[in-house]
Amino acid sequence: MHPFSLAQSFGYVAFVLGVWAFLQKSDRKLKGFNSCQSLVYAVHFTLLGNPSAAASSLLSGFRSYLSLKTRSPYLAAAVIVVNVAFGFVFAKSAAGWLPVIGSCLATLAMFLMRGVRMRMVLLMSTSLWLTNNILSGSIGGTLLETTIATINIITITRLLKERSRIRHPERPQAQER
Repeated sequence: MHPFSLAQSFGYVAFVLGVWAFLQKSDRKLKGFNSCQSLVYAVHFTLLGNPSAAASSLLSGFRSYLSLKTRSPYLAAAVIVVNVAFGFVFAKSAAGWLPVIGSCLATLAMFLMRGVRMRMVLLMSTSLWLTNNILSGSIGGTLLETTIATINIITITRLLKERSRIRHPERPQAQER
């Protein structure tokens, strides 16, 4: 497939949205941009002929949006059930389950977690999506998940440092002689 085909172009747009999402320290902004990125990703995977990833991405877009409105564990469970049902319909191999499992992990993170814990579970989800994207031949998706993993690790580190500073303000340093 040509690197600038219509399918790959949607992957590049998803890349930009995904990078921007994970640069956010605000959980709300991360979820909002992630919702947009997931919807563009759904088009990308549809054009690549990966229906399992397309369905999981579409559901992920709605999931991210809904998680802005509620933290309901019942809604999280419902989204996971729908995602697994999509898996049974669309996944034709073990690799087809990668985005389904990744989306289920992300659903748990988005609805039931915050801050560093949420981002750690999203990092596990990212690793599954990265594997899916490599196997699907998604250039933008592979770049996206690699970049998201890197940015997510950096953001987790920033949040942990910030948390440490709040809990343990630095003591004044003794002046050097």
